Amino acid sequence: MSESSHPKKNKKDISVGVVGSGSFATAIVKMLVENCKVVHWCVRSEFVKGAIELRGHNPTYLTAAHFNLKSLKLTTDINELVSACDVIVLATPSIYLSDTLDKMTCEYSDKIFISAIKGIIPKVNDVVAHYLRDEFKIGFRNQAVIAGPCHAEEVAMERLSYLTIATVEDETSEKLKEIFSSDFIKVQTSKDILGNEYSAILKNIFAIGAGIASGLGYGDNFTAVFVSNAIREMETFLEAIYEAPRDVNESAYLGDLLVTAYSLFSRNRNLGNLIGKGYTVKSAIQSMNMVAEGYYAADSIYKTAKQKKLKLPIIDTVYAILYEGKNAEKQFKKLTAKLN
Repeated sequence: MSESSHPKKNKKDISVGVVGSGSFATAIVKMLVENCKVVHWCVRSEFVKGAIELRGHNPTYLTAAHFNLKSLKLTTDINELVSACDVIVLATPSIYLSDTLDKMTCEYSDKIFISAIKGIIPKVNDVVAHYLRDEFKIGFRNQAVIAGPCHAEEVAMERLSYLTIATVEDETSEKLKEIFSSDFIKVQTSKDILGNEYSAILKNIFAIGAGIASGLGYGDNFTAVFVSNAIREMETFLEAIYEAPRDVNESAYLGDLLVTAYSLFSRNRNLGNLIGKGYTVKSAIQSMNMVAEGYYAADSIYKTAKQKKLKLPIIDTVYAILYEGKNAEKQFKKLTAKLN
């Protein structure tokens, strides 16, 4: 659907920026230009910046998503973006976030930072919420987390998608709901920042497992049992990490898990599928042109679960395959006896 096919509406002057130039970052920019007069966009290189300015679309990711350049202010300088914006969406892969934010020297104490990152920060072996709080003194009142289910590819096609935005401040929650909602994006709100962030990380690990099962030749019946056990493991982990009023059957938890475990758009499922078909972990990772966050998260989540003495057979199985070099077929045969 072209931009001109939408009914005219008054766009808002709120100053919002997106950091990152991957598929989800591009999808978020597409969401925001529906409501904001200008979206600031910090991309990783002058090449990407120049290509977008020339062609009106990201040259590498979601190339079908075209932008009116009058709605964008592109930069490669994070300080330029943060200085100009009240709301900053962080949408880089987790492994690159620390390098990106280490360059931030401008004043940011009154800004709202939204994490659209669904992974562990390797530098500190922790989630983004804690990283922002501990390294940059950005408290939870100035933070928010975006959860799904919301594949970037479907956003590009303007297929109806759902976001959950978690933040502790009601005023912030309403402001963010307003700028993200559109004809094809429905927004729900939550106060469970850590629960939403950890669930988004966990579902990527489970999706790798679902992909491995598919690659090994397991069918839909097994996958259904696998996912029903995965949501229980998610609930066990979340309760051990951070107790809060939450229902894991809501879309931010179960819904995001389902779409990531089943969808052909899921990079984590695709990584697992390659491993199940016989690729080594290293070769499977190298064959992908996008980061599968579940791979990096599996190590941290597994070790945290062991410290907490949690029984999480799916997490244990995926970790053994990814990090201990265990045979996928043998590990899943053992796993089948533990699921119900």
